[in-house]
Amino acid sequence: MRSNLMKSVSGIRGVIGETFTPDLVVQTAGAFAKYTSRGKIVLGRDTRPTGSAVSGILANSLSMFGCEVIDVGIVPTPTVQVMVEELGTDGGIIVSASHNPVEWNAFKLVSSTGSFLNEKQMKKFLRFLGSDYTGEKWNSFGRIYRMEDKSSEIHIAKVLSAVNIEKIKKFSFKVVLDSVNGAGSAITIKMLEMLGCRVTSINCSLNGDFSRGAEPVPENLTELKKTVLSENADIGFAQDPDADRLAVVDNEGNPIGEEYTITLVSEHLLSKKVGPVVVNLSTTRAVEDVARSHGAEFYRAKVGEINVVEKMRHVRARIGGEGNGGVISPEIHFGRDSLAGIAYILEMMAARKTTIAKIRSEIPSYHIIKGKARINDKNIERRIGKLKNIYKGEKQNYSDGFRIDFIRDKSFSGGWVHIRKSNTEPLMRIIAEGKTPEQASLIYRSFSQFIKM
Repeated sequence: MRSNLMKSVSGIRGVIGETFTPDLVVQTAGAFAKYTSRGKIVLGRDTRPTGSAVSGILANSLSMFGCEVIDVGIVPTPTVQVMVEELGTDGGIIVSASHNPVEWNAFKLVSSTGSFLNEKQMKKFLRFLGSDYTGEKWNSFGRIYRMEDKSSEIHIAKVLSAVNIEKIKKFSFKVVLDSVNGAGSAITIKMLEMLGCRVTSINCSLNGDFSRGAEPVPENLTELKKTVLSENADIGFAQDPDADRLAVVDNEGNPIGEEYTITLVSEHLLSKKVGPVVVNLSTTRAVEDVARSHGAEFYRAKVGEINVVEKMRHVRARIGGEGNGGVISPEIHFGRDSLAGIAYILEMMAARKTTIAKIRSEIPSYHIIKGKARINDKNIERRIGKLKNIYKGEKQNYSDGFRIDFIRDKSFSGGWVHIRKSNTEPLMRIIAEGKTPEQASLIYRSFSQFIKM
C-alpha cells in the first residue's frame, strides 16, 4: 500500500520513491526560499543512505532560488538548531526522518529562532509548497558554504557550559554508547571524552546502517544491555538516528525506559534550582510527581516538540521535554537534545555519588504502554464522542486528540489514556499509563479494543 506524505509541525515525511520524490525536494526548497525571503539557511542531515542525494538536491535548489546555504553535513538535529541561533540565520532544514525506518526521509523545518516552525508558521510554509517557481537569474544564485567540524564544536561547547565538567571528570565514568550508526555517533563520543569518560561504542559508524530498530525503546537495546554488563559500565546511552532522543540503560543492564530520561533530568535540574516544568500530554506522570515534590509549577502541552517549546517560552520553564526521550533545556537551546540529556545525567551521577540504578529506584515509578492502530478517521471521531459521555465524570483534555485522567473509576484510578493522530506516521497512537503493569495493561486493552470496534 502506498504511504501517505505526512505534513505537520514535525515536518514533511514520506517514503523514498513513493511520496518523497525529487519533485518534492525542489518544491520544498522553493517554498522555504519564499518563506524565508531568500534568506540564509543552515542545512544538515542524518546518516540514512538517501540523505546525501536528498541533501545535495536541496542545497543546490535552495541556491537556485536565491538562498545562501551553510551546509553542516552529518550532524544531530539539535546541532542544526544551535547553528541557526549561533549564526543568526533565517532558518534551517534537517534532512532526517528521525525514528522512522530507513526507507523514509523527511524535512524538519527550523525558524530563525532555532526552534521548529509552529503550527501557524507551518501553515504559511505549506501554502507556498507546490507553487511554480522559476528560480533566480544566473547572477542571483546563493552561495553554498561548508561548516562541518565547527558546528559540532559549537554544539558541544553549548552543552558543556551548562554542567560542571570537572566534577564529572573526577569519576571517569565508563559509558557504553549506541548511536544506531546515526548522526550522533562522532559528536557524542567526542563530548563524552571531553567529560573524561571511558567510552565503549557500538553502532557508532556514520554509515546509516540502522542495525537495530531506529527508536531507542527497550526492545531495540539488547546489544546495549549486554555490552553494559560485559564491560561493567556505569551507564549505557542510546540515541535515535538524528540524536534528538535519548534512552538510558542502567549499570545493572536494565533499560529504564525513554519516559524516564526527562524524569531524571527534571529531578536533577530542579534539585539545583526550582522553576516551571513542561511536558507533552503523552509523557509519564512521574515528571509531574517530581515537579510537585520540588514545589515547581507543572504544565502539559500538545505533542510535538515546538508545542512544548512554545509553552516553555511562555511560562519561562526551567526544563521541559517529551516522554520519547526528548530533553529540552532553555539554558542550552530550545530543542530536544540527547547530548544535553547525557551531560545532565552524568552530572547527576557525579553530584549524588551513586549509581544510575540507585537514582532510578528513588524516582516515582509508573508503567506505560504505547501502541499504534490504523483507524478510519470518521470511526475514531464517533468512538471518541462516545468515550466523552461514558467518562464525563473523569478529567478530560481535548487539546490534542483525547486524554482521560482517571479519578473516579476504581479499576483505572490513578492512571490515564491518550488517543491521538500521529504527527510522523499515518496512524493513531494509543498511550496508557497505570500505577502497576496490570492496571496499565487493563487501561490499554480496554481503550484499544473500544476504538477499533
